Amino acid sequence: MDERIGTFIDEADAYTQCEAAGYVAMKFDFPAEENDFHWHDFDSMTFITGGELTVFDVDSGESRTCSSGTKLVGRKGVVHREKSEGYSAIIGFAVDPKTLTQPINKPLPVTL
Repeated sequence: MDERIGTFIDEADAYTQCEAAGYVAMKFDFPAEENDFHWHDFDSMTFITGGELTVFDVDSGESRTCSSGTKLVGRKGVVHREKSEGYSAIIGFAVDPKTLTQPINKPLPVTL
């Protein structure tokens, strides 16, 4: 997971990093949540601007609690889950957010 963790200086830096990568940046406020393991069909960058987010990576078995100033690089297809008491973030999407398929959090296949 460490190669997918970085830092940023402030919101302007987050937007600059998104633009440099060709990503579409959007600002969000997320309520408290603990979700199930899922994956996304797009690459992303998440810049934590307030609160904390804990991410659990199923492949590595690691978890990391991230706070303001942390940049998370998300790769499509990586199975993970998140837990937070609420946080704010700027998320950079590698694709136009208008084209995202629903649900954003893709469930794992059911195994019998």
